[in-house]
Amino acid sequence: MTDLGAYRSPLLELPGAVQAEAPDTGVAWHYGSWSAEQRRLVVGQGLVDLSHRGVVTVTGPDRLAWLHSLTTQQLEGLLPHVWTTTLVLSPQGHVEHALRGYDDGETFWAHVEPGASAAVVEWLDRMRFMLRVEVADVTDSYAVVARGTGVEDIIERSSLPSYAESHRPAAGVWAHEALRIAAGVPRMGLDTDHRTIPNEVGWIGPAVALDKGCYRGQETVARVHTLGRPPRRLALLHLDGSVDQLPAHGDDVVLDGRTVGFVGSAARHHELGPIALALLKRTVVVDADLLAGGVAASQEVLVDPEVGLHVRARLR
Repeated sequence: MTDLGAYRSPLLELPGAVQAEAPDTGVAWHYGSWSAEQRRLVVGQGLVDLSHRGVVTVTGPDRLAWLHSLTTQQLEGLLPHVWTTTLVLSPQGHVEHALRGYDDGETFWAHVEPGASAAVVEWLDRMRFMLRVEVADVTDSYAVVARGTGVEDIIERSSLPSYAESHRPAAGVWAHEALRIAAGVPRMGLDTDHRTIPNEVGWIGPAVALDKGCYRGQETVARVHTLGRPPRRLALLHLDGSVDQLPAHGDDVVLDGRTVGFVGSAARHHELGPIALALLKRTVVVDADLLAGGVAASQEVLVDPEVGLHVRARLR
C-alpha cells in the first residue's frame, strides 16, 4: 500500500469491474451500470469499495482530549461508534487534512484521502509531546467500505472479499461520488485547494464546532463566521446535458469572459443528470449562468454568500 499507483483491490476481479482513474485508482469506477448502482445505493443496497483510502488510528487514554485540542470538531466526550468529521487547519485557517472517523472506546479510527495517511500520521506524531497517545498508519491492515448511503465501515483488509460477498451487489466509486456531489458534500483535495477555509465549503457544523476552545486556525474560522462573507463559496452546478463530456477537475468556471472559480468534482447523476461542485468567488450572482470547463451551467446555492452576516454587530 505504500505505492498507491500499484494498488489493485481484489474487488476489481468481480464481473464487469472497470478501474477508476486518479485519485481513486485501484478500486472500481463501476461494475457495468453506474445508473443502476446509484439507484441501489439510494435505497440502502450494495457496497462501495473505498479500500484505496488511508486508515489512521490513535490509541491511549488521552486520545480524544488530544485530538479535540488539535482539530476543529468537538471530540471530548464523543460516544463510541458515532462517526464524525474533523479537520486539521493551518495557523491561517486553511484546511490541511480532513479525517472521517469514530472512537470504539479504546481507539479512534479515521480514514483519509488516498495517499494522505503518512502525512497525517507524521503531523500528529509531531504534536504528541508527553501525552499518552500513539498514532499509527494501519492502511496495510485495514480497509474502508461504504454501504448504501451514509454507512461506513473500517474492516480488516484480508476480509474485504468475504465482506463484499455478504453485502453484494458491489457499486463503483462513480455512483458513490455522484451521490456525494448531489448532496453537496465537499471532498478534500478535489473540491478544496490550498487556500480553502471551512466556511467556504459548508464544513461549519459537519466538521467544525463553533462552541469549543482554541485550536490551530480557529481565529480565522471565528472571524469569518462572525463578520460573514467568506471569500469564496461552494456551489452545485447543473450542467448542460446535451454535451457529451464533463468538465475536468480544476477547469475554470467563467462568467462573462472572467474566471470566477474552478470545478472540483463532476459526475452523472441518475436523476439530476450531469452535475459538479465548484468553488466560486463570493461575489458571483447566485442566478448567473456560467461556463464550467466550456460547459453551460446553472447554480444551486450550497453556501450562502452572506453566510454569517446575520450575526454582525450593527452600529447605531
